[in-house]
Amino acid sequence: MSIRLIMITALVLCGGIFSAFAEEPSVFPYGSIPETKPDVPLSKAMQRVYDGPYTGIDNARNELFTNFKYTPLKGFDYHGHDGTVSRRDATKVIRANGKYYVWYTHRQTPTPPNYDGGANETIPSRDWDLSEIWYATSDDGFTWEEQGVAVKRMEKPHAGWRSVSTPDILVWKGKYYLYYQAYLLMPGSRLSSATNGDDCPVSVSESDSPDGPWIPSNKIVVENGPPGSWDQYVIHDPYPLVYNGQIYLYYKGEMGGAPAVRAQGLAIADHPLGPFKKHPQNPVINSGHETSLFPFKTGIAALVSRHGLEHNTIQYSPDGVNFDVAAITGLMPIAPAAYVADAFTDTRDGRGITWGICHFRNLKRDEGKSHSMLARFDCDLSLDVNDVEMKETDIFNDPDIYFKFKLSETQRERIQNTVPEESH
Repeated sequence: MSIRLIMITALVLCGGIFSAFAEEPSVFPYGSIPETKPDVPLSKAMQRVYDGPYTGIDNARNELFTNFKYTPLKGFDYHGHDGTVSRRDATKVIRANGKYYVWYTHRQTPTPPNYDGGANETIPSRDWDLSEIWYATSDDGFTWEEQGVAVKRMEKPHAGWRSVSTPDILVWKGKYYLYYQAYLLMPGSRLSSATNGDDCPVSVSESDSPDGPWIPSNKIVVENGPPGSWDQYVIHDPYPLVYNGQIYLYYKGEMGGAPAVRAQGLAIADHPLGPFKKHPQNPVINSGHETSLFPFKTGIAALVSRHGLEHNTIQYSPDGVNFDVAAITGLMPIAPAAYVADAFTDTRDGRGITWGICHFRNLKRDEGKSHSMLARFDCDLSLDVNDVEMKETDIFNDPDIYFKFKLSETQRERIQNTVPEESH
């Protein structure tokens, strides 16, 4: 064979090899996820990393991903945890007069709640029945000094004569406003609606100082929806922010169903006393119980814990109305109420949050001493903090925590009575 023929043959063979390599499909690269989307075939899961609503391409770089850590609070006495004293459903934390302020539902009754129909004018039917709104202050957010009552129960027949609970705070043009659930009937009363008596209007009190005195408006500021609407029975957990030069008041509605379907609505006003107009796209979040929101970049972010298809998520909306899941997490705080430094500044540069107050509920309920207690949570949902420990996902809990979620007697009986057929 001539040298020329040998060279031609070699070139043909090498060209075939190169062609084979060129035809080999590209693969996703090894290592940290690339900042820019690689030019390779991508599954829907990997496409979401780059084209979805997440604010980072992995948990470490997702500004709206965090885990949560918890600390007991000092300064609150629970009367030996006998069920006669309860604190729950805190407002967002604000800074005023050189210290932190928080308001919350406070129940102090002669007996614990009676859930079985034995409640009356002095015995509460629920943990939030016969309650007032109290407040406390702190220098560091860990140790608190209780200051006493802020909003008392109203005189009959005003809304709130039975109980005032689940408050949140608004600062607007130099004045302070506390929104709260104002009960006209005993929670659980047979005279009330299909929501087992937890239907109540939203009212508001105002003050020139965070220390009061608080003047009740004796006005219902957010009405229940008309018959047949998703929020016809329940307007709970009022949560105001200042956005677009207006008051954006988010709230929880309960649609019924078994288990109950809960979602979040939005009502907007130009003045703290209203009128509030509900957004035509309500509900704006399809899940959540006590949902906490805060300005983030140009829009609004939300902690969506408990209940619904999108529970245990952190969500983001560029316009305060249309929310997407930005992160999925776990062990979220119950009734989170963050320290939101820019809640009322109408910012388009929301900096996020790092801590707040939550509650643990139904403590000692099995012993007939049901009550709730406040606690602190910490996180990293801030553009100004980079806490790598808060971005960890490989978290292991004590086995006793898992074993608390044991099978019910009915489930155990069903499983043990199910005998599989022998396989052949």
